[in-house]
Amino acid sequence: MIKTVLAAAALAAVSSVAVAQTSPAQDHSAHAGHEAHAAARPTIESSIKDLLANAETAAVVEKHLPGIGQHPALPQFQDMTLAQVEPFSGGAVTPAIIAAIDTDLKALPAPAAHAH
Repeated sequence: MIKTVLAAAALAAVSSVAVAQTSPAQDHSAHAGHEAHAAARPTIESSIKDLLANAETAAVVEKHLPGIGQHPALPQFQDMTLAQVEPFSGGAVTPAIIAAIDTDLKALPAPAAHAH
């Protein structure tokens, strides 16, 4: 069901994605600093793509939103946060689900620190 709902939401959100990306300098600076913060684990404020790229956080997201990592419309919403997707999800992504994901993310053990 989430696949159907998110597919419809993603199609409806295509114009919203363009609007959400109206500040490309911000997006590029976030990606430029991504390597510097590679040791840091993604948070609820991270993009869906970043959450799914980390095995630990992907497991949390998949627990609450089964199948999101294989969603056919993922390229259309992967650069958005869960909070940004929520209004377009038709109820598949709710504030309660986002809060549960946030709680589970915060409960994960701290990532190992790298020596500099």
